[in-house]
Amino acid sequence: MAEQNGFEPVIVGFTCNWCSYRAADLAGMSRTKYPPNIRLMRLMCSGRLDPIFVLKAFTSGADGVLITGCHPGECHYLEQNYKALRRYHLMVNMLAQFGIEPERVKLVWASAAEGIQFAEEVSKMVEQVRALGPLNWPEVMADETNGRVSATAAVEEVAA
Repeated sequence: MAEQNGFEPVIVGFTCNWCSYRAADLAGMSRTKYPPNIRLMRLMCSGRLDPIFVLKAFTSGADGVLITGCHPGECHYLEQNYKALRRYHLMVNMLAQFGIEPERVKLVWASAAEGIQFAEEVSKMVEQVRALGPLNWPEVMADETNGRVSATAAVEEVAA
């Protein structure tokens, strides 16, 4: 049904500088095609990803978030990708409280030599979110009169 409406999901991709961003770069240099639905945001490390970044992505219109980092044990900052993994599990549970399907957030490990795998993961994520349909975050979370918490208020409260 989403395809009939011409829905094209917007995916925000948070990539670590040392591995997964280089994987995306390798995919581009080797002309490996993947959907243009992803907007990459480079972080120095996936462990640097603050959950507020994910909330801001959703409040800014993203339909999905892809988090990518170095494989466990290969982090340039020793163990920060394990921190990203812990935060990922917490975020999925937190986003479920806001009514966001867990399938809209995905954590992927990609080394600098895995451009093809990176492109495949982006393609899978786009198809997965396309099947879910648009998030419509403001409509999902803005209705405080029904006893729900406003996402914008929650984001501002966390940021303060």
